Formats: sequence, C-alpha cells, structure tokens
Amino acid sequence: MTSLQSPPARRSSRSRGSGHRTDAELRRDLATQRPLVPTATLGGAIAAGGPLLVCLALAVVGWFLTDAGSQGTPSGALRVGAHGWLAAHGSTVAVEGIRITAIPLGLTLLCAWTAWRLGHRVGESVSGHGPDADRIADGERDWTVPLAGALFAVGYVVVAVLAAATAATAVSAPSQPRLVLFSLLLAGGVGTTAIAFGSGRAAIWLPAVPAAVRDVALVAWRVLRAWLALSALLLAGAFVWDFSTAANVVSQLHADAGALTLLVVITALVLPNAVLFSSAYALGPGFTVGTGTTVSTGLVVLGPLPMFPLLAALPDQGPTPWWTDWLMLVPVLLAFVIAARVQRDRPVLAWDRAAIRGCAGGIVAGVALAVVTVLAGGAVGPGRMSEVGPYTFDVLLHAVTSFGIGGLVGAVLVCWWQRDGAGRLASARDAVTSRLPGRR
Repeated sequence: MTSLQSPPARRSSRSRGSGHRTDAELRRDLATQRPLVPTATLGGAIAAGGPLLVCLALAVVGWFLTDAGSQGTPSGALRVGAHGWLAAHGSTVAVEGIRITAIPLGLTLLCAWTAWRLGHRVGESVSGHGPDADRIADGERDWTVPLAGALFAVGYVVVAVLAAATAATAVSAPSQPRLVLFSLLLAGGVGTTAIAFGSGRAAIWLPAVPAAVRDVALVAWRVLRAWLALSALLLAGAFVWDFSTAANVVSQLHADAGALTLLVVITALVLPNAVLFSSAYALGPGFTVGTGTTVSTGLVVLGPLPMFPLLAALPDQGPTPWWTDWLMLVPVLLAFVIAARVQRDRPVLAWDRAAIRGCAGGIVAGVALAVVTVLAGGAVGPGRMSEVGPYTFDVLLHAVTSFGIGGLVGAVLVCWWQRDGAGRLASARDAVTSRLPGRR
C-alpha cells in the first residue's frame, strides 16, 4: 500500500505551493480517514452475513422448487438455510432427534473465500493506521493487523451467535461452543491473514522469515495443492466411469426439474468432502460410508446406500483390481517430482538444507491433509449413516510417510546432480585458469 511506502525525499517548491496533492497522498489520506474499529468490525459482520443471506435465499428458492412450496412454510425454509450455514461452521444440528455432525465443505470454502475478500478490503481501508514501513523496519511495534483481525473476528462471531439464536429450536439445538470456536478459527485465521496482505504488512514481514522456512512452506503448499487436484481427477474419472449408475439413481428418484436443481446444489456443497474421500482412497486407508463398511484399495465392503448420485463413484463391492495397490505409489512420486522441481528452481548445495526442505515439506503437507480430512466426515443420518468419513489417523500416517519419503528423495537427488555439476564446473574453471599466460 502507498501508506507503507517510503515518502519521497522532498518535493519541488512549485509542487508544494501549487495546492495540488499527488494521487499517492490522496489515497493515503482516504485510507487514514477510515476509522479502524468500525471498519474492521463491520467487515467481519458482512463477511459472515453475506454467505448467510445466500443460504437463506437458496433455501427459499428450494422450498418453492419442491412441490411449488406446498410443503412447510417460508419461515421453515429460512430456518433450514440458517442451519445449513451453521453446519458449514461446525455447529452440529439435530434433525428429527438425530445429531448431524458432517460439515458441507463446499459452503465452508465459500465462507472462507468471502472472509478473505472482505478481510483484504478491510486491510486496504486501515492501511494508513500505525507506523509506516520505515518505522516498522526500525523496530517500532505495529498493532494494526492484530487489532483489526481481532475486531474482524468479533464481528463475525456476533453474527454467527445471532444466527444460531434465531434459528434454534427445542428440537434442532445448534452447538454454540463449536460454532464460536469454528468461527473464530475461520475469521481469525483467514480474515487476519487477508488483512495483513491487504494492508501491505505481509510484504514487510515475509522477507524476515528464514529462507528455509519459506522453502518448506512452498514444497508443502505445492504438494498439497497437486494432491488434492489429483484426487479430484480420480473422483471425476470414477464418476464418469459409472455415470450410468448415477443416471439410474436419478431416474429412480422421479424428481422434477426443481428437485434436480436442488440435488445439483447439494452435490456441489459436498463435493470437497468427496475429494477428500478420494484422497483417502488413493493413499490406501480408504473410508467408510456407513457402519460396518469400508472402501479401500485392498477391499470394498458395502451395504445399502442412500439414493445419492455421487455415490455412483464408489467402486464395486468385493476384491479390488490388481492395479489399485499401485495407487499408493502415486503420492510418493508426486512429492518426489515437486520437491525435485523446487530444488531445481531454488538450488541449495548443502545436503542438510536440501534434505530438510524436501522431507519437512512433505511432512507438513501430510499433516495439513490430515487436518482438513478430519472435517470431511461425520454423521449424516440415523443408523448406518452415523459413521461416514475417511480413516483420519491412517490417512495421517500414510500421507506423512509417502510425502516425506518422496520429498526427501527428490530433493536429495537433484541436490546431488547440482553438486556434481558444480564440481565439474569448478574443475573446468581451474583447468582453464591454469593454462592462462603467467600461471603455472
């Protein structure tokens, strides 16, 4: 931001006497004129209220699309939309006496994206507060981002608590502690980070982070991003392969256009959950789709399943094909390639630094994958559907081992190739130098 840049040394007398201000000064003045407390608090409230209004609108539209609104009331539809938004924030909701703990991660990602966008705008608005870049570099403390982040989280949590109090009934009873904790993590983590980038403070702080830490974070981010993309491709391939099964499920539902539209929206909301299920399958441990079931690369045991088209991507029951066992090599090769590319683009010739970069980056990616995998499962209904989700602890062990080994080997091999090339280059340079006139 312009408010954090070093001011010019001095302006000419003509510029000072003309009465006209530069664009940088105007932007800095506008940023400074916006008070921090109401701006950050209101930004958090809007970040929470925006997706909430979307959920309410979708619930009303779905109510009209289903039997032309003949079932239930508009207030009931609004309450369902509010419960969906609360479920995206980890608040368990009771439906007909059954506690639903699963989180629709698609809606959670929408809330996180909104918090990022609003947090970035808040950061731009409050960038003029606090010391400038030169004073921060001199060691002066800057509390602008922590204060704005805390107020942003407060505004977010207030809206969440009000939504839960309004939508709660004696039957549903949303979990307030889980809601507050999840909202604080989402608004505080995503929102504060966005405020740091929007205000320009991140550009000042990040160079102070050791290069080794940044390299580990880079490897971890690339491994995690590539693995989730690969898991999404695996899910899409499995769904397309058994698309006829999904079409058969839709035909048996006898749903009209409105109900089909609602089914597509629900599928989109749980699609990130399905990607994490696919990730657990490719890693080896697999997942469960009900009590007493398992879906893994070694064995598939299924039972009666809900009439949900996305479940057509599940493999057939019984022993799995021979090639599924080789899927567990994919995460190792993926981490190997990514760590090797990072080592190639950002070479370090020290063995220990290269090994730590590749191995630690893979381990961090595995831990991060396990953390998000925890959110993918939960109870989605009564009876058998009370246990649905990946085997999280096994996912942690497999991911840390596969990514860590692949990253270690990839970084060390490229480091060896670079050291060997550097040694040959040094030998050639010494040979040429020794043949120069006047040298023996």
